[in-house]
Order: sequence, then structure tokens, then C-alpha cells
Amino acid sequence: MEDIEIIDLYWQRSQEAIGQTDIKYGGMCRGISYSILSSREDSEECVSDTYLTLWQRMPPERPGRLAAFIAAIVRNISLKCLRSRLRQKRGGGEAALALEELEGCVASGCDVEKGYDFKELCAAIESFLRSLPQTERDIFICRYWLFLPTAETAGRLGLSKSRVNTGLFRTRAKLAEHLRREGFI
Repeated sequence: MEDIEIIDLYWQRSQEAIGQTDIKYGGMCRGISYSILSSREDSEECVSDTYLTLWQRMPPERPGRLAAFIAAIVRNISLKCLRSRLRQKRGGGEAALALEELEGCVASGCDVEKGYDFKELCAAIESFLRSLPQTERDIFICRYWLFLPTAETAGRLGLSKSRVNTGLFRTRAKLAEHLRREGFI
């Protein structure tokens, strides 16, 4: 089923919308959530919460790109679940490791959540990402948006694991420099 038809089902308040969303995007949702949480049970719960959120947000919203809309929702719900879990017990996982890697780019005494206008920081990072060559951008997004392990990123992009690790190291350094120039560090 095409995205526009699925969106129309939400607008018609047809319960078939959820089933069609699961058929088309369930695998993507579970993959994103699992790469953040490393738990099948928690991932399934986040995917269910994603479908509930979609039901609540359409209408009034009519997303232009359904896949991106769904991915953002499942990612945010999964990150919220991860933060909750980490508050209860300090733990690891791919998402925690990826976020720790990025800490060096934004750290140095700045607390983004409390001290900076988050929208300005997002715009600076988007600007930085647009300036990257496609392969570097893909590596960065796989690691820090999808929270994929470097081995899986390498496999998806047809690169060696060392190429991915080197690319991430260099891109983080470039990001830190970009944020320094923009006044965030």
C-alpha cells in the first residue's frame, strides 16, 4: 500500500491504518528501536507506542514523508525508554556508546539541554551534515541517528569496519571544530 493511502486510512480513523503501517514499516521501526535498546521486549513496546502516537497525531498532521515521520517518532520513544532505563540502572548498549562518542563534540562545559537554544544547535548540526560528502554523512547517520554498531554500518554501506571507524573519528573531529566555530563549544 502506498504511503498516501496509509495516511488516508489514519484520517478516516480506520484501524486498518495500524496494520498497514506495521506491514510496511514494522521492520524498520523494530530495527531502529532495537538498535537503541538492545531488547526485543522493550523494542516491541516502543513500536506499539509509536503506532499509538501515529494514531493520535494523524489527524491533524499529514506528514509529507511517512517513513521519516515514523522513524523520528520511534527513535524519540526509544530514546526516552533508554533514558528511563539508564536512570534506573547505569548500563551500556549501542545507543549509550554512540551518545558517549558524541559527547566530546558538544562537551567542554556546555550543557546543551539547559544552556543553549536547542534549535540553533540542531541547525548547526544539519548545516554540518549537508556539507559532508554522501558516504561520510551516511556513516554518521547510521551511527548517531540509527545507533547501528560500526560492523553493521560497514556491512550496510559496503565499507570495511576500519573505514567506518576512521570516518567516524574524523567526522566527530570536524563536527567539534564546526561547533567551535559556531560558538557552541
